[in-house]
Formats: sequence, C-alpha cells, structure tokens
Amino acid sequence: MDPVAALLEIASLLERERASRYRAKAFRQAAATYEDLPDDVRDDPTRLRAAKGIGESTFAVIREAQAGETPRYLVELRGEVAPELASTLRAKLRGDLHAHTDWSDGTTSIEVMAEAARVQGHEYQAITDHSPRLRVARGLSAERLRTQLPLVRAASGGGLTMLAGIEVDILDDGALDQDDELLGELDIVVASVHSLLRMESRAMTARMIAAVSNPRVNVLGHCTGRLVEGERGTRPASQFDASAVFAACAENGVAVEINSRPERQDPPDELIAIALDAGCLFSIDSDAHAPGQLSLLDHGALRAERAGVPASRIVTTWGLDRLLAWAG
Repeated sequence: MDPVAALLEIASLLERERASRYRAKAFRQAAATYEDLPDDVRDDPTRLRAAKGIGESTFAVIREAQAGETPRYLVELRGEVAPELASTLRAKLRGDLHAHTDWSDGTTSIEVMAEAARVQGHEYQAITDHSPRLRVARGLSAERLRTQLPLVRAASGGGLTMLAGIEVDILDDGALDQDDELLGELDIVVASVHSLLRMESRAMTARMIAAVSNPRVNVLGHCTGRLVEGERGTRPASQFDASAVFAACAENGVAVEINSRPERQDPPDELIAIALDAGCLFSIDSDAHAPGQLSLLDHGALRAERAGVPASRIVTTWGLDRLLAWAG
C-alpha cells in the first residue's frame, strides 16, 4: 500500500471521528514529509525514523505499507460502514454548503478541503469560514474575506465547483456580522447564532427572524446551538418560537440547515417536523472543520430521511445551476 495514501486515510478517519485535531494533523504532516524525502532516505529505516515530522506511530504505518501490508492502525480505524447509517438520501446529495478551512478554525487549507470534496464526489462545495466577531475562531475581517474569495473559486476543477461563502454571526439585534456589499459578492451565506445562546425566547425569536429576513441569507445554520455529546460537553438548545422563525424562513426562501455533526444533531427531530409543516427548504451540511469530516453528511442524510424530509425540498440535492439560481 502506498504510505502516503495510508497516512492520509488515517488522518481522514480520525477527523471523521472528531479525534484530537493534533492526532490527525500529525498523520497529514507525516504524509507531506514522506512525499518530500529522497528515495534513499525512504529506504533507510534509521534515517526515515529520524526525519522531522515522522513519529513512532506514523513510522510504523509507513513501514507496514512499504512491506506491502495494510497498516494495522488503518485496519482498526476502517471497520465497516454501520448499517444504521445507510441512507438512500445520501446518494442524492450533490454538495455541501457549510465547511471551514484554516483561514478560521478549520485544520487545513482551501485546496485540501477541495480535494476531499472531490473524493466525496461533490458537484459543489462551499467554504464558509467564520465572520469577524467570532475571534476565538479567527473570524475573517472584510479584508481577509476579500482576499480569500478568488482563492476559493480558483480551487475548482475536476468536476467540482468551489463556492465562496461565509458562516456569518447573527448579532444580538439580528444584524449580520459582515459588510452588506461584501455579502452580496458571495455565492452562499450561512447565518448562525454563536453568542448569547441563552437569550430570552422572545428576544431570540426576533433576532433570528430579523436575520432570515435579510435578503443576503441563504441558510439558517445549526438553529438551536445545542450540543448533545462530544469533548466540548453538552449544551441545551436555545429557546425561540420555532413556528415563527421557520415561517419566516419559508417566506424568505431560506433553507433550514440539518447539521450533520453527531455532537449537534441540530435541529432536534421535533423542530424538523415544525419546519416541514411550515413549508421550509432544508440544507444537509457537514459543518466540516477537517477534510475527513465532509463524510459526516451520511449522519445528516439519515436524520432527514427518518424525519420524512423529501429530497425535492433539500437544496443540496439540487444541481449547481438550480442551487445558484435559488441562492441569488
């Protein structure tokens, strides 16, 4: 087995499991190091182990791959696709409208995320790094976002169209945390609440309705902000009038995101039912912060399928032309 392919597959599987980003990064770094080594160093175990960026675990993987074996660590991580994650809807998804790079709080470059999207067979992939207010996530100023836009689009190719976007913070009064004219230059705008998640219900409802009524917004991201598992612990759902918020989404053609991250499972099933009754569109998104997390779409697809969401109302089942026409 090719050592680089083995190292990168391990990195992707660790990312999918939401393991420590440093573990996955170590395998990606080892792959890059190995690619750049001359053949005589690759063939010398002593010099290979001494190479900067090659650790004990990555060295073992490389040596097993060089011996023509599938590395044991990779075998352990692969396992089998859980039957309960099988979904006919997953095969209908043609892209993803919510993903992050190392421009904000993602782990890898635009180009690496684009290649991972190609591997997933996506027709389109949006890059939606955070907006300025989310400083802990290195949110993009208007200047940085303008610099990023052509780089995102330049990563298109091989049957994949990269879409320039943003996950813009919904401010306390419902305004959006980015220059309005700049938002108009983007392909996709995902609007999400990241602060004051315990805001009183009436105020939160007004805040969210103001945001989804803004003509720049395409997708309402992880609407309750809840966390149900994972290393960050748990967090209760924000309180708001779901019927009123989803009615505003339906009226303005804003898709309600079905966030595929297992630690979010957002919206809860009962809110998906309310959004269905309101006539909403939906967007099944990975919210990936690493290449291996793009495959989390199977979780979102399964939840949508079990909730009875028709494929015709899921914008990420649409072809690129229809999607862009909807996004404006």
